[in-house]
Amino acid sequence: MASEPVARAVAEEVGRWGSMKQTGVSLRYMMEFGSRPTERNLLLSAQFLQKELPIRIARRALELDSLPFGLSSKPAILKVRDWYLDSFRDIRYFPEVRTRNDELAFTQMIKMIKVRHNNVVPTMALGVQQLKKDQFRTRKIPTGFDEIHEFLDRFYMSRIGIRMLIGQHVALHDPDPEPGVIGLINTELSPIQVAQAASEDARSICLREYGSAPDINIYGDPTFTFPYVSSHLHLMLFELVKNSLRAVQERYMNSDKDVPPVRIIVADGAEDVTIKVSDEGGGIPRSGLPRIFTYLYSTAKNPPEIDGPSEGVTMAGYGYGLPISRLYARYFGGDLQIISMEGYGRVDAAQRAVRRRRPKATRRRIRRAELSQILPRPPRAHPNPSRARLVWWIHGRVPLVLFFFFVVVRFVFFVALQRKLVAGILVFLFLFGNTMTSPPPTTHQYNLWVVHVLKQKSV
Repeated sequence: MASEPVARAVAEEVGRWGSMKQTGVSLRYMMEFGSRPTERNLLLSAQFLQKELPIRIARRALELDSLPFGLSSKPAILKVRDWYLDSFRDIRYFPEVRTRNDELAFTQMIKMIKVRHNNVVPTMALGVQQLKKDQFRTRKIPTGFDEIHEFLDRFYMSRIGIRMLIGQHVALHDPDPEPGVIGLINTELSPIQVAQAASEDARSICLREYGSAPDINIYGDPTFTFPYVSSHLHLMLFELVKNSLRAVQERYMNSDKDVPPVRIIVADGAEDVTIKVSDEGGGIPRSGLPRIFTYLYSTAKNPPEIDGPSEGVTMAGYGYGLPISRLYARYFGGDLQIISMEGYGRVDAAQRAVRRRRPKATRRRIRRAELSQILPRPPRAHPNPSRARLVWWIHGRVPLVLFFFFVVVRFVFFVALQRKLVAGILVFLFLFGNTMTSPPPTTHQYNLWVVHVLKQKSV
């Protein structure tokens, strides 16, 4: 047990780091950066994580200490908070990463942190179940629970981000990665193959629980691929298929009718990749739809205690499958929607579950924003738009410009003896000649050029 001064110092440091702004990292950036896992890039990645992870971990530790309804005092929540504080101390007390050996040691340390947090979701779920048992004895969602729900959404979304950053950095050390795989990102991910793997895993759980399992039919182009994190897609599909298998199995368990299959459809749209999971398990009553994405709703009773790391998966338990799956879908800009027909079945539509493309207008804005980082900023608008349009019209007509140039030259020689007009002619020629070969200048540039020419004439 740390002494009180040490604990106070750690609390102050957690508060200081928790007030800092975290840095967002896009999937595209991780792909581009990870495509070249050189020693220098790995060192830069470790240095970034050494500064970024304490901010994200400290924020979650602070929130775990300030939850309403007494949730912060639940034993399970206190255990999770201690995990976050331990991880914060490990990173903050680690020496500054400067060399290759430092980077390797840092990688091993954050790998252990990732393992330490493996059971955060079920442990947090246990804490919420303890709260529900103590205070919320009805199935109706209590007033004021929105605050806890919003916290849990932020908490789990942040956890996804932290584990993504750590997992990506650790995976880049793989000496023999699979073709097309950059860290955790598969640039040629086949959703059909992921759906098949998730279906097999879900059916094995159903067979273990019930002794039998409905068939699963998968439809879609088997050659279609897109860049995504395979573990994220597997988790989402596994939860959706598991729910459908359970609903169908329980509905037809004592029936003489043929058990209908669960259907998975993968659609490659112009902007989105949509994956639909549908079943004939009876659906969800309309009164229950508002609760399916909350963290207090579960069809299972008395979930088991969690004392240590566990890899076991059950058909139903804490009611976290759908809320967590929706967060994984939203992490990269997608979504998860549920459409239910009571008495028939349910469509767990991972509609826009994975956002592959953006609308054309958005892509155009992104291209302009990217080009602005490379190309110089264009000049400001011309003070005389009509004249600017005329100049650009002439600019594209070389013969006409050459003819006009010779006319101007003859005019200059004709009036050269009249000294009073020389300064004005030079200003006119200099300004008009430059507008034909360059973008329209600003008013400030006009003023500079006029002064420059007149000073030359006065000499």
